[in-house]
Amino acid sequence: MRMKRVAALAAAATLALGMAACGGDEGGEGTGAGSKSFAAGTTMERLNKAQSIKIGTKFDQPGFGLKGLSGKPEGFDVEVAKIIVKELGIPEDKIEWVEAPSKVREDVIVNGNVDLVAATYTINDKRKERVAFAGPYYEAGQNILVKKDDTTITGPDSFKDGTKKVCSVTGSTPAEEIKKYVKDVATQLVLFDTYDKCKDALKGGQVDAVTTDNVILLGYIAKDEASFKLAGDNFTKEPYGIGVKKEDTEFRNFINDTLEKAFADGSWKKAWDDTAGKFGAELGSAPTVNRY
Repeated sequence: MRMKRVAALAAAATLALGMAACGGDEGGEGTGAGSKSFAAGTTMERLNKAQSIKIGTKFDQPGFGLKGLSGKPEGFDVEVAKIIVKELGIPEDKIEWVEAPSKVREDVIVNGNVDLVAATYTINDKRKERVAFAGPYYEAGQNILVKKDDTTITGPDSFKDGTKKVCSVTGSTPAEEIKKYVKDVATQLVLFDTYDKCKDALKGGQVDAVTTDNVILLGYIAKDEASFKLAGDNFTKEPYGIGVKKEDTEFRNFINDTLEKAFADGSWKKAWDDTAGKFGAELGSAPTVNRY
């Protein structure tokens, strides 16, 4: 009888441990592979089974994607990407962050170097020829950064006389847009691969202004209010999207669903408040995703 009792207790303990393990698979933060289920053959299933993901973002954009002391990027784009990763059932520590400057964003998607790009990535028709976009999840506007004591530049029209140099980034929407205002592109428009270099060139006097999206420039101002200011109002609309492979409609729809869920449950606003929102830019209402 004693042996039977011991055996019964051991069996009960084994059953309890097995039930606890099953419960842990469905509960908690829901970041294990067993806690999510996706259609066979989809990108979502592949990533969930692999329990890893590669994400392209900027490493030099205060408030959106800036490499911090931890060695990992921090900012609004990064937090939005993490919301998507959580919905895929992948732990945050399984994200591989890949630097994606403006000029290579389409390339890293097309070549399969990353699974998605969240990098102040303006949705436009030219880029849609090579990649697809989920979103938008935010709408910025192009502006101009100048030295604090500059009173000669008040907006993009200030470049029409041909005397001022303006810096932007190769392959970016702002670089293309400002060409409409400069008198001589060859002598007035200075291009680098990162906005950090543009900012340093402005501070050093090599250029008279930097142009990109207002929220990026506000990040630089927040870090050095004594040196910089904005010149004038926004003069474009820049809807930020998540870049994925052009043919991957299922993944794009999944990300759109995830963004709409984040708009509704407050996680999108919290991501903003914890990052770019600290620099004084307005979040505004949640944008309507474009399910093209």
